[in-house]
Amino acid sequence: MDTTSTVDVDAARLAGRSPHPHAVAQAPDAATRRLVLAGVVAGPLFVVAGLVQALAREGFDLSRHPLSLLSLGDRGYLQIANFIVAGVLMLAFAVGARRSLGDGPGRVWAPVLFGLYGVGLVLGGAFTADPALGFPLGTPDGYPTEWTFHGGVHAFAAPLAFLALVAVTFVVAKRLRWEGRRTAAAWSIVIGLACLVLCVPFGPAASIRLFVGVALGFAWITAYAVSLLRR
Repeated sequence: MDTTSTVDVDAARLAGRSPHPHAVAQAPDAATRRLVLAGVVAGPLFVVAGLVQALAREGFDLSRHPLSLLSLGDRGYLQIANFIVAGVLMLAFAVGARRSLGDGPGRVWAPVLFGLYGVGLVLGGAFTADPALGFPLGTPDGYPTEWTFHGGVHAFAAPLAFLALVAVTFVVAKRLRWEGRRTAAAWSIVIGLACLVLCVPFGPAASIRLFVGVALGFAWITAYAVSLLRR
C-alpha cells in the first residue's frame, strides 16, 4: 500500500468513517500469488484432462457415464490423479484466498468452502466409484445394488464438493456486493444457482449436465482467482 492510501485510510478512521474496501486491500506477496494461481489452473486442468479421457477411453459415453467412472479400469489412475491434483490445487487456493481477502464479509467462510471443495475432490479421487452402467467394459449394466466402502465414500464426497461449490458462490457474492461490485455479485449468484440445477445427479442427460455444472463452477473459480491476482 502506498503512503497516500495509508493516509486516506487513517484519516477515514479518525473521522469515524469506514474506508472503502479497496483502500484497505493488501497487495498479495509472491507466495500468496502462487497460492491464488493454483485456483486459476485447477479448473482448466481438471476439465480438459477429464474431457480428453472421456473421448479416448473405450466404452465410455459422456451422455451416460459420469466422469467419476473414468477412475476405473486399466487407465483409471489418470482420472484418480486428476481428482487429487485438482483437489490439492483447490486447497492451496483456499489458503491463498484467505491471505488475500483481508477484512470484510466472506474472509472466513469463502476459504473454508473452497477448502471443502478441494477435500471433496481429493476424496473423490482417493475413493473410486463402483462400476456402473456397463463401465468399465464387461461390468453389468445399470447401477450397483450395494456399495463398497470406496463407493460409499465417493458417493459422500461428490455432494460435499458440489454443495461447497454452490455455497461459496453466494458467500463470494456477498463479498462482491460489499466491495461495490454488484454486477459481479449478481453473476456469482446466477452461476451458483445454475451449478445447483445442473449437478442434480438424476433425470435426463444427468452425466452431461454434471460435467457442464462442474466446468461452469470451475470457470467461476478461475475468474474469481484472476480477479484476486489483479488487485
